[in-house]
Parts: sequence; structure tokens; C-alpha cells
Amino acid sequence: MASEAVTPRADRRLRRARQATLVSLATGVWASVLLPAVGLTREPDPGRVALGAVGILAFVIAQTGVLYAAVTPWLDRRWRRRAELSLVVVAVLTVPLVGPVAAGRWPTWAWLGAALIGMTPLLVRWRAALAVAVGVLAVAVAVAWWTGGSVPRHLAVTGGIGVAVAAVNGLQVWFWDLLVEARQGQAAQARLAAAEERLRFARDVHDVLGHRLTVIALKAELAARLAPVDPERAGREAAEVQRLAASALSEVRETVHGYRAVDLDEQLTAVVGVLRSCGVRCTVLPLPADLPQPAAIELAAVLREASTNVLRHSRADWCRIRIDREDDVARMTVANDGADDSAPDAHSHGLRGLADRLAAAGGELRVRREGAIFTLEATVPARS
Repeated sequence: MASEAVTPRADRRLRRARQATLVSLATGVWASVLLPAVGLTREPDPGRVALGAVGILAFVIAQTGVLYAAVTPWLDRRWRRRAELSLVVVAVLTVPLVGPVAAGRWPTWAWLGAALIGMTPLLVRWRAALAVAVGVLAVAVAVAWWTGGSVPRHLAVTGGIGVAVAAVNGLQVWFWDLLVEARQGQAAQARLAAAEERLRFARDVHDVLGHRLTVIALKAELAARLAPVDPERAGREAAEVQRLAASALSEVRETVHGYRAVDLDEQLTAVVGVLRSCGVRCTVLPLPADLPQPAAIELAAVLREASTNVLRHSRADWCRIRIDREDDVARMTVANDGADDSAPDAHSHGLRGLADRLAAAGGELRVRREGAIFTLEATVPARS
């Protein structure tokens, strides 16, 4: 099974794939469980009918738990083990409860055996699944002998139908695991890119400060030694230390500013890629060619916050991003559908902080919601 580190609840397409897989598994497996109900209609003894119904119902409930756990990677391992153990216990109990139902007239338990074989790809690997299948076939033969049923018929139902269901279920779970692992790979790639960027920033800071701090330390040591014997020279060295420290501080600030000033084109490409990977259709108009760098930096911050709101506070199917310039004003408009009562508004913390930042730069942030359409509009000065 795929690792439990992934959380499909936060991924629209992965969540839909999980739901489709779950429905497909439930349909395929439960179809083989409904057939034992035919045996209930052919059993004349009311007591056996009642016991058989209890056994079949318990089996369906245990199956449901295992199916849910099979496509829920974030589920705690303890609950997963409990679901699997419950299925094993219920399967054992179905032998005396369901086995005698419609004895000799319908292979009632054989259909449950087929469902058990069909479930093995969800519980164990293929080698262990073969061992489980052999064990279930042996039980089917024993039930047929005990109830006076046809051994070949029980083997054909349990083995033939069970192997077919197991093949289909195994293929579905295999595709599901591949999809989960692909999403994990994307997340790992994003974490790696962030780690590489942090390392790059650390190297830049080290390069800037390393030499400067070494010189400052030597100058300070020299000033300390000269203070008792040559106060005038010691003062000059202390002044040089002060100058070097101020210069180092200025360089660090420039480095940090360059690190934080994300290119608007790169930010836009990244945001569009993330939105589209989450199943949101994204339309972007071409950027104005004469957009000044200070305005682009402010709009990049707006774009980051707007894309975060689209992913966190809506169930958007589409998003439109437009950036244009009119005289000395640059304007960004981000609109998306899928807004609900939890969608961000003018009082949300992220947008409030962003509005304060734009106001300090002489800009303005406005938001509005019309039905399910949420629109964010930001303006900043764009003087060349």
C-alpha cells in the first residue's frame, strides 16, 4: 500500500480518484456478497434464515471497513489493523452461521468465500494472497462436504469468481497506489526545491558575512591591543570596525531583499502550475511589458495570497488572473468561482496584512463576492 504521508483530503483530483476507487471496489465486491442473499430465499428454516442474515450483514459491515481503510492512506495504522482483524473474525463466524443456509440447493457460503478471495489484494501481498486463497478453497470444500452440497460447484464459485474479483480489485488498488505515490513525489519535489532555496540563501549570507566578520574580529582584536599603548590608532581601528559592521549590515539587507523579491513572471508560472495540478482551470492574460520592478514585487505578494485563498477557501473550478497598467497605476485582478461562506473576506488575517502592506506602498486592496464568484483586486503605483 502507498505511504500514509499523503492526505488526499487536500487534493481535489486525488480526492475524486479515491471516491471513484472506493465506489468501484464496493460495487465489485458487494455484487458477490449479494448473491448469498439468494440462499436466504431458498432456506425453509426461519432460524437458519435469521442466523444467515446476521452473518451476511456482519460480513458486509466488516468489508466496508476494510474497503475504506484500503483507500484511506492517512488512517491510523491501529484502525487499519482493527478493520482487518474484524474481517478475519467475522469470516470465521460466517462458516457456522451461513454455511448451512440452503444446504444442497445453493452454495451460499461459497459466494462469501469468493468475496474473501477478492478482498485479499487489499489486505496482503500476492504471495500471501495465494496462501489465503488456498485456505479459503479448503474451507469451501469442507462446507460443501458438511452441508451435503456439490464440491465442484463450491470450488467453481469460490475459486473462479474469487480470482476474477481479486484480479479486478488488485488492479484498481495498484492504480490507486501509483496515483498516491505520484502525488507524494510531487510533494517531495516541492520540499526539495524549498530546501535547495534555503541552502542557496544560507550560502549567500555566509559569503556576505564570512569575510566581513573575520576582518571585523581582527580589527577589534587589534584595537583592543592598541588601546593601552596607542589610543589614537586604536580609535581609528574602532572606527573602521564600525564602518565594516555598517557595510556588512547593508549587504545583508540587500541579500535578504533580493531573496524576498520574487520575480512576478516566475511567481505567476508557479501559481498557474499549482492551480492546474489541483484541477482548477486557470486563465492568464499576458503581463504588461513596462511594469516597474517595485510594482511587480508587490503584485507577486498579492498573487501568492490570492492563490492561497483559492486553494484553501473555495472549491474553484476556474480562476482568471489579469494584470495590466494604466498610466501610473498597476492593477491585478484575480477572480474564481466556488466561493462559499468560509471564503476569505476583507476581515481575514492574510488579506488584512496584505492590505496594510499595499497601503504602505501607496496601493489599495479590494475584495468582493457576487454569489459564488470571489474577486480580489489590487492596485499599486507603477511610476517608472
